[in-house]
Amino acid sequence: MLKKIDTVQQFDELINNGGKFFFLKHSLTCPISLAAYKEYEKFAGTNEDAPTYYLAVQDSRPLSNEIAERFEIKHESPQAILFSEGKAVWNASHWKITSRSLTDANSEK
Repeated sequence: MLKKIDTVQQFDELINNGGKFFFLKHSLTCPISLAAYKEYEKFAGTNEDAPTYYLAVQDSRPLSNEIAERFEIKHESPQAILFSEGKAVWNASHWKITSRSLTDANSEK
């Protein structure tokens, strides 16, 4: 199940828990982002043990910028990031965000 995260404080709680989770940054107006979001939903539906979160860039610009700066990952939208033990260990953007690529990242990291 996908859970929307809007604030830096909410995100910090996820990071401080130290677990592994996926995070998707997506745009509400971009068709490529919509396709990535659908792939992310598909992944979440078939991998219920993998925590999945997201933000809408238009609604959460400060959080989107904070993630880019803190983890030194150039902002892109859409962008999927796998966090583990408080670190970004994998990321993909645009058409590289597929249920398969997310599944592979979940298995490898």
